[in-house]
Amino acid sequence: MKTSTLMFGIVLMAGAALAAPGQDRPQDYGWSIALTPQPGAGLSRISVPTDVYLHARSASLADVRLFDSTGKPLAFALTAPPAQSRTQRDTLAMRIFPVTGKNIGYYELDNVDIRTGNDGRLLSVTARGGSTLDAAPGLQGLILDAGPPAKDSRIGALQFTLSPGTDNYNAQVLLEVSDDLKQWDAIATTTLNWLRNSDTQTLANDRIEFAPRAFRYARLSWQYGDPITFAGIAAQQVSVTALALPRATIMLKGTTGKSVDERLYATPIAIPADSIGLQLAEGNTSMPVTLGVYHPASEAPRQRQRLHLGPRARATQAAEFEPLLHTTFYRISMDGKERVSGDLAMPVVQTEQWVLRPQYHSGTNPNINSVLRLGWTPASLVFLASGKGPYQLVFGRNGATPAALPLSQVAPGFTQEELLALPVATAARVVALTSDAPIEKTPDGAGLRLAALWAALLLGVAVLGFFAWRLLSQMKEEQGSTDKQQP
Repeated sequence: MKTSTLMFGIVLMAGAALAAPGQDRPQDYGWSIALTPQPGAGLSRISVPTDVYLHARSASLADVRLFDSTGKPLAFALTAPPAQSRTQRDTLAMRIFPVTGKNIGYYELDNVDIRTGNDGRLLSVTARGGSTLDAAPGLQGLILDAGPPAKDSRIGALQFTLSPGTDNYNAQVLLEVSDDLKQWDAIATTTLNWLRNSDTQTLANDRIEFAPRAFRYARLSWQYGDPITFAGIAAQQVSVTALALPRATIMLKGTTGKSVDERLYATPIAIPADSIGLQLAEGNTSMPVTLGVYHPASEAPRQRQRLHLGPRARATQAAEFEPLLHTTFYRISMDGKERVSGDLAMPVVQTEQWVLRPQYHSGTNPNINSVLRLGWTPASLVFLASGKGPYQLVFGRNGATPAALPLSQVAPGFTQEELLALPVATAARVVALTSDAPIEKTPDGAGLRLAALWAALLLGVAVLGFFAWRLLSQMKEEQGSTDKQQP
C-alpha cells in the first residue's frame, strides 16, 4: 500500500511539473549577440544593433532578452537615446568705447550719441558736450561691442584686464546688456578688485559671471570706486551644438504586386521607420508615387488609421490599400553630375510590408529593380552588468512577453548627462541559434522539456500499473491460500 501511495505522488509531481510554465532560456530564441561591457562597468549602454530590428518578432521588441553565461536573466531597459550635444568654449575680445562727460548717469542714454555701421558694428560713442579721450576726467561708463552672436552661442562671463601700471584697484560695477542699444537689461553686479604685494604677487577678482545668454552690446557703470578704462575685456562664449543621433538604414528589394507597376517590399515588423527613400535603378527618371500599406478588408477604419500597422494580410488580393505618403523620387543627370531625391521624413510607421504605386500607370516598369530605403533611430539599451560574462542579447521568438524594465528601475537616480556618460558595451556579430523561421513552439518555447515531462508521466503511470498488478496478484494468492486452509 505504501508503494502505491508513493507512485501516486510521483505521478502528481510529474503532472504539476508539466503544468508549470517553462523557464526562459537563451536557446528558446532564434538569434544571439554577445555583449562585452568595459572592465569595471556596473552599468552599461549600447545602441540596439540593427540585427535586432531585422530578426525580432515583435514591433515593441518584446522578445528581446539579456542573459549571462549561466543563463541567468539580467535587468535591462529600452529607452529613446539621450540627446547629445557638443560644447565649445571660446574667448571673444570685446571692443571698448568709453563714455565721458558730466552728469551722465548709466540710465541716461539719450545724452549719448552712438554711431553704428550697416551691419550693427559700433563705430563711436560720444557724450553730448563731452570728450572721447580714454581715461579722461569725467569718465562715466563703458559701452562694449561683442560683435554679432554666433549661432547657438551664449556669453556667460566677462573677464577684465587692468591697464599697465595699475597695481591695486577696487570697485563695484553694474553690467547691462542689449541687442539694439535701446532696451537694456541689468544682469549682474559684482565687485572687481586687484591687490598686488611687494613680491609682485597679485590676488584678483577679475570676472563677472552670469547665466549664459545671447547679446551683442553691453554697458558697464560704476556703483562705487573710480571709473577706469580697462586694457581689455574678454567675453567667455559657450557654444552648444546638437549632435545628430545615431541612425540605421535597411535596403529592401521589391516583388510584383497586383499590377506590373505596383511593388511590394517585405519589411521586418520591429523597424520603427521614420524616413523613406527609393534608389532608382534607371537614370533620368522622375517618378511620382504613392506609398502605403495593405489592410485586411475586415479591419475597421479606425484600426486602419494606426501607424503601428501590425501583420499584413496574407492574401494581398483580399486586402484594402491605405495610402500614407505621396512624393516624387527622381534621378536626373545634369552637366556630368547626378541629382537624386533624398529620404522623406515621416511619422514612425511599423509594418510588415510597404506598397509602392506609381501615380501614372505605364503598363511597364523600367525601375522594377529599384530598392526601397528605410531609416530609423535605434533605441538605447541600458543594462546591469551582473552575473558572469560574456552576456547574450537574444531575440527572435514568437509570442514573447515584454521583459524590459523601466529605466528608473535599471538606473535609478541617473540624470540624462550621467546616462550619456555611461561606458558603451561592445557588440559581437549576430549568431543564429535556430533558423530564422523556426517551427512554432509551445507558448513557453520548451519543446524538449515538454517531451521529457510527458515521458516521465507515462513512465510513472507504467510503474504504478506494474505495482498495482503485483499487488492484485499477491491479494489473489493470499485469498487462494485462505480458501485452501478452510475445511
